[in-house]
Amino acid sequence: MTAQDSATRPTRIAVPAPGTAAPTQAQAPAPAGTRRTGTLMAALGVIAFSLTFPSTAWGLEGIGPWSFVTLRGVLSALVAGGCLLALRVAVPHRRHWAGLAVVGAGVVVGFPLLTTLALQTSTTAHAAVVVGLLPLTTAVFSVLRTGARPSRTFWAAALAGAAAVIAFTVQQSGGALSTADLYLFGALLICAAGYTEGGRLAREMPGWQVIGWALILCLPLCVAGAAVALPHESFRLTGHSTAGLLYSAIGSQFLGLVVWYRGMAAIGIPKASQLQLAQPLLTLVWSVFLLGEHLTVAAPLTAAAVLVCIAVTQRSRG
Repeated sequence: MTAQDSATRPTRIAVPAPGTAAPTQAQAPAPAGTRRTGTLMAALGVIAFSLTFPSTAWGLEGIGPWSFVTLRGVLSALVAGGCLLALRVAVPHRRHWAGLAVVGAGVVVGFPLLTTLALQTSTTAHAAVVVGLLPLTTAVFSVLRTGARPSRTFWAAALAGAAAVIAFTVQQSGGALSTADLYLFGALLICAAGYTEGGRLAREMPGWQVIGWALILCLPLCVAGAAVALPHESFRLTGHSTAGLLYSAIGSQFLGLVVWYRGMAAIGIPKASQLQLAQPLLTLVWSVFLLGEHLTVAAPLTAAAVLVCIAVTQRSRG
Protein backbone atom coordinates (compact mmCIF):
# COMPACT_ATOMS: atom_id res chain seq x y z
CA MET A 1 0.00 0.00 0.00
CA THR A 2 1.39 3.38 -1.00
CA ALA A 3 1.42 6.50 1.11
CA GLN A 4 -1.15 7.99 -1.25
CA ASP A 5 -3.49 5.00 -0.72
CA SER A 6 -3.19 5.37 3.07
CA ALA A 7 -4.00 9.06 2.86
CA THR A 8 -7.09 8.52 0.73
CA ARG A 9 -8.44 5.45 2.55
CA PRO A 10 -11.58 6.40 4.51
CA THR A 11 -11.28 6.34 8.31
CA ARG A 12 -13.53 3.81 10.07
CA ILE A 13 -15.46 5.43 12.91
CA ALA A 14 -17.50 3.50 15.49
CA VAL A 15 -21.11 4.68 15.42
CA PRO A 16 -23.60 3.85 18.17
CA ALA A 17 -26.48 1.60 17.20
CA PRO A 18 -29.74 3.34 16.23
CA GLY A 19 -31.72 4.49 19.24
CA THR A 20 -28.70 4.55 21.55
CA ALA A 21 -26.36 7.28 22.65
CA ALA A 22 -22.68 7.17 23.23
CA PRO A 23 -22.09 6.70 26.92
CA THR A 24 -20.49 9.51 28.84
CA GLN A 25 -19.40 9.78 32.42
CA ALA A 26 -21.98 12.47 33.12
CA GLN A 27 -24.83 10.45 31.65
CA ALA A 28 -23.91 7.05 33.06
CA PRO A 29 -26.34 5.95 35.79
CA ALA A 30 -25.06 5.10 39.21
CA PRO A 31 -24.28 1.39 39.75
CA ALA A 32 -27.09 -0.70 41.22
CA GLY A 33 -25.11 -1.26 44.41
CA THR A 34 -24.64 2.47 44.86
CA ARG A 35 -28.35 3.10 44.35
CA ARG A 36 -29.27 0.44 46.90
CA THR A 37 -26.82 1.83 49.43
CA GLY A 38 -28.03 5.37 48.79
CA THR A 39 -31.66 4.35 49.25
CA LEU A 40 -30.79 2.57 52.50
CA MET A 41 -28.89 5.60 53.81
CA ALA A 42 -31.74 7.95 52.94
CA ALA A 43 -34.26 5.59 54.56
CA LEU A 44 -32.20 5.47 57.75
CA GLY A 45 -32.21 9.27 57.74
CA VAL A 46 -36.01 9.30 57.45
CA ILE A 47 -36.31 6.91 60.41
CA ALA A 48 -34.01 9.14 62.45
CA PHE A 49 -35.99 12.25 61.50
CA SER A 50 -39.32 10.59 62.33
CA LEU A 51 -38.37 10.70 66.02
CA THR A 52 -37.55 14.42 65.95
CA PHE A 53 -41.01 15.72 66.86
CA PRO A 54 -41.61 13.22 69.71
CA SER A 55 -38.13 13.87 71.13
CA THR A 56 -38.73 17.61 70.88
CA ALA A 57 -42.03 17.21 72.72
CA TRP A 58 -40.16 15.35 75.45
CA GLY A 59 -37.52 18.06 75.62
CA LEU A 60 -40.12 20.80 75.98
CA GLU A 61 -41.45 19.11 79.12
CA GLY A 62 -38.52 20.57 81.05
CA ILE A 63 -36.64 22.97 78.78
CA GLY A 64 -37.79 26.23 77.19
CA PRO A 65 -38.00 26.33 73.37
CA TRP A 66 -35.14 28.77 72.74
CA SER A 67 -32.89 27.03 75.25
CA PHE A 68 -33.74 23.64 73.75
CA VAL A 69 -32.88 24.68 70.20
CA THR A 70 -29.62 26.45 71.07
CA LEU A 71 -28.40 23.68 73.38
CA ARG A 72 -29.28 21.16 70.68
CA GLY A 73 -27.08 23.09 68.25
CA VAL A 74 -24.21 23.37 70.73
CA LEU A 75 -24.20 19.64 71.55
CA SER A 76 -24.40 18.67 67.87
CA ALA A 77 -21.55 21.01 66.98
CA LEU A 78 -19.35 19.61 69.77
CA VAL A 79 -19.89 16.05 68.50
CA ALA A 80 -19.28 17.08 64.89
CA GLY A 81 -16.24 19.15 65.80
CA GLY A 82 -14.75 16.25 67.73
CA CYS A 83 -15.15 13.98 64.70
CA LEU A 84 -13.65 16.54 62.32
CA LEU A 85 -10.72 17.16 64.66
CA ALA A 86 -10.04 13.48 65.36
CA LEU A 87 -9.96 12.67 61.65
CA ARG A 88 -7.97 15.83 60.82
CA VAL A 89 -10.42 16.89 58.13
CA ALA A 90 -9.22 19.85 56.08
CA VAL A 91 -11.21 23.09 56.16
CA PRO A 92 -13.62 23.27 53.17
CA HIS A 93 -12.73 25.31 50.12
CA ARG A 94 -13.90 28.92 50.12
CA ARG A 95 -16.50 28.22 47.43
CA HIS A 96 -18.31 25.80 49.76
CA TRP A 97 -18.95 28.16 52.66
CA ALA A 98 -21.95 29.92 51.12
CA GLY A 99 -23.67 26.58 50.62
CA LEU A 100 -22.75 25.48 54.15
CA ALA A 101 -24.33 28.68 55.46
CA VAL A 102 -27.58 27.77 53.69
CA VAL A 103 -27.44 24.29 55.24
CA GLY A 104 -26.85 25.79 58.66
CA ALA A 105 -29.65 28.31 58.32
CA GLY A 106 -32.04 25.62 57.12
CA VAL A 107 -31.42 22.45 59.10
CA VAL A 108 -29.31 23.59 62.08
CA VAL A 109 -31.16 26.76 63.14
CA GLY A 110 -34.30 27.48 61.09
CA PHE A 111 -36.16 24.17 61.01
CA PRO A 112 -35.43 23.17 64.64
CA LEU A 113 -36.38 26.61 65.96
CA LEU A 114 -39.60 27.05 63.99
CA THR A 115 -40.88 23.52 64.61
CA THR A 116 -40.00 23.73 68.31
CA LEU A 117 -41.98 26.96 68.62
CA ALA A 118 -44.85 25.32 66.72
CA LEU A 119 -44.90 22.28 69.02
CA GLN A 120 -45.64 24.53 71.98
CA THR A 121 -49.22 24.87 70.72
CA SER A 122 -49.49 22.09 68.12
CA THR A 123 -49.72 18.32 68.42
CA THR A 124 -47.18 16.15 66.67
CA ALA A 125 -49.95 14.98 64.34
CA HIS A 126 -50.64 18.49 63.14
CA ALA A 127 -46.95 19.34 62.92
CA ALA A 128 -46.48 16.31 60.66
CA VAL A 129 -48.19 18.33 57.90
CA VAL A 130 -44.93 20.16 57.31
CA VAL A 131 -43.09 16.86 56.85
CA GLY A 132 -45.77 15.68 54.44
CA LEU A 133 -45.12 18.69 52.23
CA LEU A 134 -41.32 18.62 52.61
CA PRO A 135 -40.56 16.01 49.89
CA LEU A 136 -42.45 17.96 47.23
CA THR A 137 -40.94 21.28 48.32
CA THR A 138 -37.44 19.78 48.33
CA ALA A 139 -37.98 18.44 44.81
CA VAL A 140 -39.06 21.91 43.65
CA PHE A 141 -35.99 23.51 45.25
CA SER A 142 -33.84 20.85 43.59
CA VAL A 143 -35.23 21.73 40.17
CA LEU A 144 -34.52 25.42 40.75
CA ARG A 145 -31.05 24.94 42.30
CA THR A 146 -29.50 21.94 40.56
CA GLY A 147 -31.37 21.79 37.25
CA ALA A 148 -32.83 18.33 37.97
CA ARG A 149 -35.69 17.40 35.64
CA PRO A 150 -37.86 14.63 37.11
CA SER A 151 -40.40 12.97 34.82
CA ARG A 152 -44.13 13.66 34.76
CA THR A 153 -44.72 10.30 36.41
CA PHE A 154 -42.42 11.35 39.23
CA TRP A 155 -44.32 14.61 39.77
CA ALA A 156 -47.72 12.89 39.62
CA ALA A 157 -46.69 10.32 42.23
CA ALA A 158 -45.06 12.97 44.43
CA LEU A 159 -48.19 15.16 44.35
CA ALA A 160 -50.42 12.17 45.06
CA GLY A 161 -48.26 11.10 48.00
CA ALA A 162 -48.15 14.62 49.41
CA ALA A 163 -51.93 14.95 49.06
CA ALA A 164 -52.47 11.65 50.87
CA VAL A 165 -50.18 12.64 53.73
CA ILE A 166 -51.70 16.10 54.06
CA ALA A 167 -55.25 14.71 54.08
CA PHE A 168 -54.32 12.18 56.73
CA THR A 169 -52.47 14.56 59.05
CA VAL A 170 -55.13 17.27 58.77
CA GLN A 171 -57.81 14.68 59.52
CA GLN A 172 -55.79 13.55 62.53
CA SER A 173 -55.72 17.09 63.89
CA GLY A 174 -59.46 17.59 63.34
CA GLY A 175 -59.07 19.83 60.32
CA ALA A 176 -58.37 22.89 62.46
CA LEU A 177 -55.65 25.41 61.63
CA SER A 178 -53.59 26.55 64.58
CA THR A 179 -51.45 29.62 65.16
CA ALA A 180 -48.45 27.33 64.72
CA ASP A 181 -49.09 27.01 60.98
CA LEU A 182 -46.93 30.02 60.07
CA TYR A 183 -44.05 28.48 61.97
CA LEU A 184 -44.58 25.15 60.22
CA PHE A 185 -44.76 26.54 56.71
CA GLY A 186 -41.74 28.75 57.34
CA ALA A 187 -39.86 25.68 58.57
CA LEU A 188 -40.95 23.80 55.46
CA LEU A 189 -39.42 26.33 53.08
CA ILE A 190 -36.17 26.90 54.90
CA CYS A 191 -35.58 23.18 55.51
CA ALA A 192 -36.17 22.33 51.85
CA ALA A 193 -33.51 24.88 50.90
CA GLY A 194 -31.09 23.38 53.42
CA TYR A 195 -31.75 19.84 52.22
CA THR A 196 -31.23 20.79 48.60
CA GLU A 197 -27.99 22.65 49.22
CA GLY A 198 -26.71 19.91 51.48
CA GLY A 199 -27.48 17.24 48.90
CA ARG A 200 -25.61 19.26 46.27
CA LEU A 201 -22.57 19.71 48.52
CA ALA A 202 -22.59 16.02 49.44
CA ARG A 203 -21.54 15.28 45.86
CA GLU A 204 -18.31 17.20 46.45
CA MET A 205 -17.53 16.19 50.05
CA PRO A 206 -18.70 13.41 52.40
CA GLY A 207 -22.19 14.00 53.78
CA TRP A 208 -21.07 13.92 57.40
CA GLN A 209 -18.61 16.72 56.67
CA VAL A 210 -21.39 18.82 55.14
CA ILE A 211 -23.50 18.77 58.30
CA GLY A 212 -20.38 18.82 60.49
CA TRP A 213 -19.04 22.09 59.05
CA ALA A 214 -22.56 23.59 58.97
CA LEU A 215 -22.85 22.87 62.69
CA ILE A 216 -19.44 24.41 63.38
CA LEU A 217 -20.46 27.48 61.39
CA CYS A 218 -23.56 27.90 63.57
CA LEU A 219 -21.81 27.18 66.88
CA PRO A 220 -21.11 30.83 67.86
CA LEU A 221 -24.75 31.75 67.21
CA CYS A 222 -25.99 28.79 69.26
CA VAL A 223 -23.65 29.56 72.17
CA ALA A 224 -24.78 33.19 72.23
CA GLY A 225 -28.42 32.15 72.00
CA ALA A 226 -28.07 29.68 74.86
CA ALA A 227 -26.38 32.32 77.03
CA VAL A 228 -29.32 34.67 76.49
CA ALA A 229 -32.13 32.10 76.71
CA LEU A 230 -31.11 29.95 79.68
CA PRO A 231 -31.48 32.65 82.39
CA HIS A 232 -35.00 33.49 81.14
CA GLU A 233 -36.53 30.07 80.48
CA SER A 234 -37.29 26.96 82.46
CA PHE A 235 -34.57 24.32 82.53
CA ARG A 236 -35.30 21.00 84.26
CA LEU A 237 -33.33 17.90 83.30
CA THR A 238 -35.90 15.16 83.76
CA GLY A 239 -35.62 11.75 82.14
CA HIS A 240 -37.79 12.84 79.21
CA SER A 241 -36.24 16.26 78.69
CA THR A 242 -32.69 14.86 78.84
CA ALA A 243 -33.46 12.02 76.43
CA GLY A 244 -35.26 14.41 74.09
CA LEU A 245 -32.37 16.88 74.05
CA LEU A 246 -29.70 14.23 73.52
CA TYR A 247 -31.58 12.46 70.73
CA SER A 248 -32.46 15.69 68.94
CA ALA A 249 -28.83 16.84 69.07
CA ILE A 250 -27.00 13.61 68.27
CA GLY A 251 -29.50 11.24 66.67
CA SER A 252 -31.51 13.64 64.55
CA GLN A 253 -29.38 16.69 63.88
CA PHE A 254 -26.05 14.93 63.37
CA LEU A 255 -26.24 11.19 62.68
CA GLY A 256 -29.56 11.43 60.85
CA LEU A 257 -28.28 14.15 58.54
CA VAL A 258 -25.02 12.26 57.94
CA VAL A 259 -26.80 9.27 56.38
CA TRP A 260 -29.46 11.49 54.78
CA TYR A 261 -26.97 13.60 52.80
CA ARG A 262 -25.04 10.50 51.80
CA GLY A 263 -28.24 8.99 50.46
CA MET A 264 -29.18 12.13 48.54
CA ALA A 265 -25.75 12.27 46.92
CA ALA A 266 -26.11 8.65 45.76
CA ILE A 267 -29.67 8.55 44.39
CA GLY A 268 -30.39 12.22 43.74
CA ILE A 269 -32.20 14.88 45.73
CA PRO A 270 -35.71 14.46 44.20
CA LYS A 271 -35.87 10.69 44.69
CA ALA A 272 -34.38 10.77 48.18
CA SER A 273 -36.83 13.48 49.20
CA GLN A 274 -39.79 11.27 48.29
CA LEU A 275 -38.76 8.69 50.89
CA GLN A 276 -39.78 11.31 53.43
CA LEU A 277 -43.41 10.74 52.47
CA ALA A 278 -43.29 7.92 55.01
CA GLN A 279 -41.95 10.17 57.77
CA PRO A 280 -45.26 11.62 59.06
CA LEU A 281 -46.70 8.14 59.43
CA LEU A 282 -43.62 6.94 61.27
CA THR A 283 -43.83 10.00 63.51
CA LEU A 284 -47.43 9.18 64.36
CA VAL A 285 -46.48 5.60 65.20
CA TRP A 286 -43.74 6.81 67.53
CA SER A 287 -46.22 9.27 69.04
CA VAL A 288 -48.51 6.40 70.03
CA PHE A 289 -45.74 4.64 71.94
CA LEU A 290 -43.88 7.66 73.30
CA LEU A 291 -46.57 10.32 73.76
CA GLY A 292 -49.74 8.27 74.18
CA GLU A 293 -51.52 9.69 71.12
CA HIS A 294 -54.20 7.63 69.34
CA LEU A 295 -54.48 6.85 65.62
CA THR A 296 -57.59 6.26 63.54
CA VAL A 297 -58.26 3.44 61.07
CA ALA A 298 -57.14 5.80 58.29
CA ALA A 299 -53.48 5.19 59.24
CA PRO A 300 -52.94 1.83 57.48
CA LEU A 301 -54.85 3.01 54.39
CA THR A 302 -52.71 6.12 54.11
CA ALA A 303 -49.57 4.08 54.74
CA ALA A 304 -50.42 1.79 51.82
CA ALA A 305 -51.07 4.77 49.51
CA VAL A 306 -47.82 6.42 50.51
CA LEU A 307 -45.79 3.26 49.95
CA VAL A 308 -47.24 2.95 46.44
CA CYS A 309 -46.29 6.56 45.68
CA ILE A 310 -42.77 5.98 47.00
CA ALA A 311 -42.39 2.91 44.81
CA VAL A 312 -43.49 4.90 41.74
CA THR A 313 -41.12 7.79 42.40
CA GLN A 314 -38.19 5.42 42.95
CA ARG A 315 -38.83 3.61 39.66
CA SER A 316 -39.60 6.70 37.57
CA ARG A 317 -36.95 8.05 35.21
CA GLY A 318 -35.40 11.48 35.56
